[in-house]
Amino acid sequence: MYIPSQFKITDEDKVFAFIRANAFGQLISLVDNKLFSTHIPFMLDEENTSLICHLAKQNPQWAQLQGQEILITFQGPHDYVSPSWYNTPGVPTWNYQSVHVYGTAEIITAPDELSKIVNELTDTYESTVDKPQKPDYTEAMLNAIVGIKIKMTDVQCKFKLSQNRPEEDRLQVIDEHNKRGATQLSDATKNEL
Repeated sequence: MYIPSQFKITDEDKVFAFIRANAFGQLISLVDNKLFSTHIPFMLDEENTSLICHLAKQNPQWAQLQGQEILITFQGPHDYVSPSWYNTPGVPTWNYQSVHVYGTAEIITAPDELSKIVNELTDTYESTVDKPQKPDYTEAMLNAIVGIKIKMTDVQCKFKLSQNRPEEDRLQVIDEHNKRGATQLSDATKNEL
């Protein structure tokens, strides 16, 4: 990913917090020498060294992942930025937050490990609803998926939040994002002031 220095985020705590908050990403790899992408939720392991996910066995992507270098992308809030929002000359642009993770994949088929993966994902997301439910994952359900553990080899984080603009322009961008309902992006921009 192209990252000018003013937009590069190197604070690991901030990067991993972003991944956890924006864990629905794209798993990108080669399938028969053609780029292939699957949109799925990921989890970070406890050591922040690997990403964990699962795919349906019917998805052809999993069969060629073992040992392949792959890319996972995570996107946060984003929105257009008009030069009319600046007090100084500028051009139209887009503000956004993203993380790219490169790594190598290991396929997981052991039922106890698959059960752990789906239960952790379920616990994570069911905790956000009013009436959480815990499905009983049957052997047939577990046999229909494969787990994937991606050992992270490179993590790149870019928060393009008008850091290259004077403070007065940045404050106007924050205000305009709020007016447009892009409050998460506005808050992220404030955090980078």
